[in-house]
Amino acid sequence: MPESCADLKCPNSHLAIASKKPRCGQDLVIARINELRKVSLHGACSFDRMGGSLLVRGAEREGQKQDMEERFRFIRKEIETHYLQGRESQRLSGDRGELERLRTQAILGRSLPAAPAVVFDVGGAAGVYAFPLAKQGYLVHLIDPVELHLEQARSYAASSGIALGSIVRGDARHLDVPSRSADVVLLLGPLYHLVEHSDRLAVLREVHRILTPRGVLFAAAISRFASLIDGLASGFFRDAEFRKIVAEDIASGQHRNPTNHPAYFTTAYFHRPEDLAAEVHAGGFGDVQIVAIEGPVWSAALFHEAWDDPVQRKSLMEFLSLIEREPSVQAASAHLMAVARRPN
Repeated sequence: MPESCADLKCPNSHLAIASKKPRCGQDLVIARINELRKVSLHGACSFDRMGGSLLVRGAEREGQKQDMEERFRFIRKEIETHYLQGRESQRLSGDRGELERLRTQAILGRSLPAAPAVVFDVGGAAGVYAFPLAKQGYLVHLIDPVELHLEQARSYAASSGIALGSIVRGDARHLDVPSRSADVVLLLGPLYHLVEHSDRLAVLREVHRILTPRGVLFAAAISRFASLIDGLASGFFRDAEFRKIVAEDIASGQHRNPTNHPAYFTTAYFHRPEDLAAEVHAGGFGDVQIVAIEGPVWSAALFHEAWDDPVQRKSLMEFLSLIEREPSVQAASAHLMAVARRPN
């Protein structure tokens, strides 16, 4: 990630897309993930929408610390271990990670209201998307259940001088946020790490509650066929254990990595595009649009070579914009994005 956000003006800037090594506000966060290992515990919070101030309710009391520990036992141990090992930083720093980030920023940029809108980045990790948005003038509140991510975000805020409205520990199913407090909510992780349908629906209903009328939801999911396509492109299909993982992915959407292979991801739920749309509708949202983030580009044989060339990179991004809403090819994308609004 970049050393500064000075050159980040627009999420879908063609200048950023065409550059060989895009420089954006989240680059330093990614670069530092493996350097930071301190953790701290933060308590329940509420938010002042107009001022963006954080009101902490006795977070340092021992009894509340114990309550918070109980509350966050919903995080599966293998998921927490996956992120504590810095695997997210490794994923986001590679070519595919850059493609995912740039495309996500482009999709956000087309539907975000003007700054200074209030954005809640729920499950936002160390602030990969939160800090660039704050740099653009948005009031961003970062919520994540993993303590390491919170420490990384605080460290980056201190070193970069980019202030977020708040950085707090939270459960996406039970947000300590007043109703109608958010103009925008980012869910760029919770819908695939919560493997039970009831939990995902609870998250979507919570987001519906905290959004203002006509507020925007951006919800990311992993495609049902992501492991299959990745395995064909990378050669993982030769591993019998990997083939078992893929078979279950396709049959049920339930992704498991019983041997904790570092390249096979962690516990998650993988969506079909139509199922993602149905879940978001069930959460109370209208005008749901499904967008393929990487499309089929991420698995192309010449992807890595093309991505390193600024001209070819720009062409790849243009191709993706042409087919991102085409239902017949959306499932070939590694990630999907649901863009929806809370009705009036």
